[in-house]
Amino acid sequence: MAVSCQSLPEVRRSIIGQTLIFASLTLLLSWSCPALGKKKLYIGALFPMSGGWPGGQACLPSAQMALDLVNKRTDILPEYELELIHYDSMCDPGEATKLLYDLLYTEPIKMVLMPGCSSVSTLVAEAARMWNLIVLSYGSSSPALSNRQRFPTFFRTHPSATLHNPTRVQLFQKWKWTKIATIQQTTEVFTSTLDDLEARTKEAGIEISVRQSFLTDPAPAVKNLKRQDARIIVGLFYETEARKVFCEVYKEKLYGKKYVWFLIGWYADNWFKIKDPSINCTVEQMTEAVEGHVTTEIVMLNPETVRGASNLTSQEFLNQLMSKLGVRTQRRQGFQEAPLAYDAVWALALALNKTVGPLKAKGRRLEDFNYNNRDITAEIYRALNTSSFEGVSGHVVFDAQGSRMAWTLIEQLQGGSYKKIGYFDSTKGNLSWYGNDKWIGEYIQNSQPYLNNMTAVGCMMALAAVFPLGLDGHHVHRKQFPVVCQFRLWLLGLGFSLAYGSMFTKIWWVHTVFTKKDDKKEKRKHLEPWKLYATVGVLLIIDVLSLMIWQIVDPLHITVEKFVREAPKGDLDVLIQPLLEHCSSDKMNTWLGVVYGYKGLLLLLGIFLAYETKSISTEKINDHRAVGMAIYNVSVLCMITAPVTMILSSQQDASFAFASLAIVFSVYITLVVLFVPKLQSVATVCLCITIAASVSNYSVSLLP
Repeated sequence: MAVSCQSLPEVRRSIIGQTLIFASLTLLLSWSCPALGKKKLYIGALFPMSGGWPGGQACLPSAQMALDLVNKRTDILPEYELELIHYDSMCDPGEATKLLYDLLYTEPIKMVLMPGCSSVSTLVAEAARMWNLIVLSYGSSSPALSNRQRFPTFFRTHPSATLHNPTRVQLFQKWKWTKIATIQQTTEVFTSTLDDLEARTKEAGIEISVRQSFLTDPAPAVKNLKRQDARIIVGLFYETEARKVFCEVYKEKLYGKKYVWFLIGWYADNWFKIKDPSINCTVEQMTEAVEGHVTTEIVMLNPETVRGASNLTSQEFLNQLMSKLGVRTQRRQGFQEAPLAYDAVWALALALNKTVGPLKAKGRRLEDFNYNNRDITAEIYRALNTSSFEGVSGHVVFDAQGSRMAWTLIEQLQGGSYKKIGYFDSTKGNLSWYGNDKWIGEYIQNSQPYLNNMTAVGCMMALAAVFPLGLDGHHVHRKQFPVVCQFRLWLLGLGFSLAYGSMFTKIWWVHTVFTKKDDKKEKRKHLEPWKLYATVGVLLIIDVLSLMIWQIVDPLHITVEKFVREAPKGDLDVLIQPLLEHCSSDKMNTWLGVVYGYKGLLLLLGIFLAYETKSISTEKINDHRAVGMAIYNVSVLCMITAPVTMILSSQQDASFAFASLAIVFSVYITLVVLFVPKLQSVATVCLCITIAASVSNYSVSLLP
């Protein structure tokens, strides 16, 4: 009998081989089971990892995050898997030309192209029509890309630079500015942006009175702005040129209370503090020159806590992205634009998902796409054109030119750091205002608030003098009555000097500074506040000295005026002796003549100065016309009241009524004329803040 058997080593090898085969099959079956059977759709992308704007450093990881989530979703393209084929364009059109050739003539076929920089997108989008390709950019802002005839298949999740212009025009209208100036760097993106701004301002009735441009040296352009008295200035230039511009702005003193600058908001927060060998200004000088300027910046991160198409809030997206990027996350170029790249992938995925049904009805599939197939391209175009979803960068929707519609953030540089002062929603025309804008020269500040305070204090003192005017021996003991006499004299005298003196000072200095004609115009118009306070001080000192001399040399005392005795009604066999107490002195008429003469001259001079300055317009004292009206009122009432009260001195009731009413009316009319406009201005801002605080994210429509 023959027996067949295997040696022990052979048996071991057989068992090991079977085990390896089983393990391999098990691993294969357990690995990426959801992806089995999915058809791949390819996206050709150009991410600038180096060059002028290496934004791909953060945008590429962001796009890959979006692709990973899309491919895991069972409700979006369940039969397909998106794959990204990407190259480094270096933000260079020449390099991009070579890479575009590789993308188009190397398998597999790409359904969509995703470029980054504006210069690269211009090249890619213009060529894409020849291959029936949709182009979806995440980092291009050039207004030229909104030309549908030139770029018929172009979309972008980065809004056009012209989106700043509706916000600027809205702010001009809010602050009631009708004339502006512009200065731009001579590049295509800024020229087209400025052309759009000019069209919008013309439509809004706003004039661009000065338009300056420069290529490399902004000094002549800045000097021309100064020469042509530009005040509201819109600047369009890159960050490096911005430092050059504001170094010249400092040298020309084209900043401060008289000027408002509008800049682009995507500069680095400390752009003016960066040492630049191309300028010869210190950090302190640059900080002084840029203070108070306003910026407009496209909102690239949704400010609201909402879950959009990706089921992530904007903060959750940021946390995941920072975890993916690792250390020095925010220093990565393109970090601000990363949400736009993320939403670009989601916009594409949702659009492709939307085309599956219509294509199936026509007997076509997405995988049937080739560079000669216009039908599939048309369906993708329609789907993208009607996109509307919540992304991590905000609500994603495209206009007729394929550009993203988005919110604009408005900030102001206050104390060396940027503060948010509002948002503008261009899709709805809503301005959401925080009410915390702060100006170097505000309305109240330019009306000299300390002088306003002196006027208010003087008015209160004059009103307080009405009460001692009505007192007599019945209310106050005769020995104490001289004190009452002195008290009401000092109250009226000092109250008049403070109230009228403060107003007279404003008119005096407006006339002195702004009506002279000499060669030192700018020097004359520099009005130091201490001169105003010194003038009021001189008027007060004159009053104090005159009253002190009067009180020491010829003090006031009580004099009693007797009238004809009167018989009371009824037969009481008595007579009533009417007595009237006066505050008087031995040379009362002399003292009154001196005081009335001095005050009268001030009143007449005030009327003359108010008339002379009625046509002057100045920001130094911006309420001088209201002061003039108050001076007319006070002068007329005082000139009538003084002689009438002297004539009626023996008729106590009539004299008191006339004097007290004159004081009350002049005080209240002065307060209304001077302070009501200022209170309205403050109340408007407070109302905005109150309303905004009651709405989520301070969102309230404040359209004029």
